[in-house]
Amino acid sequence: MTRTPLFVANWKMNTDLPQALTLAEAAAAFTPPLTAELDIVLAPPFPWIVPVANALGSSHVRVGAQDVSPEDHGAFTGDVSAEMLSDWASLVIVGHSERRAGHGETDELIARKTHQIVAHGMTPLLCVGETLAEREAGQAEAAISRQIRTALGGCTATQLDGLVIAYEPVWAIGTGHAATPDDAQAIAAMIRRQLDASTAANARILYGGSVTPENVAELTSGEDVDGTLVGSASLTVEGFLGIASALTPPRELF
Repeated sequence: MTRTPLFVANWKMNTDLPQALTLAEAAAAFTPPLTAELDIVLAPPFPWIVPVANALGSSHVRVGAQDVSPEDHGAFTGDVSAEMLSDWASLVIVGHSERRAGHGETDELIARKTHQIVAHGMTPLLCVGETLAEREAGQAEAAISRQIRTALGGCTATQLDGLVIAYEPVWAIGTGHAATPDDAQAIAAMIRRQLDASTAANARILYGGSVTPENVAELTSGEDVDGTLVGSASLTVEGFLGIASALTPPRELF
């Protein structure tokens, strides 16, 4: 089956409001070449979600969130609940390597967040990936399998319809060292095998990790790689449009 490529721009803790709106306007104005398709999701910092959503209006570009609380509501200073996000965001990033490493997020906590996302009708973008030590020990597939199994355990096929999983090798995040296209395809195929058949058919699997306009087409060339999760390279209009253009090469009409 054909899955529409997906480009998720994760702005992390970057941009001021004018920069965020400029990027949103550029994304909304981007038109894929004839016969090409591309889904685009912008994940700005929390304070910019509403103004970015308003700037995008009824365009083809959707808004995502970078994180979510595992709790419904209550005395959790600084947290943002899934219910609060659901009127504005259609997709929520969960399990990003920076949250796992920098904030000590466990597989179990990520599972709770995932359940909050699906319970409020949004799509989880589950990030998985191995550390350099796990890779060198031959444990990459086992680590990724554990992350998927724990995060999605207890979710129904209906809740996971349209699931997005991003493979982001931890050793490639922000280092300038990307995996090879063969690496990306091999892990993406393994991830798809981990999913129930009904979920696997529609799930989109992305590659993330030192993606640039120059390497994105090659990194996403595998049949099981359905797009990309991009950080720093999506923070300029030139970088954003370069990646979007590389993901939508014009095809011949027959």
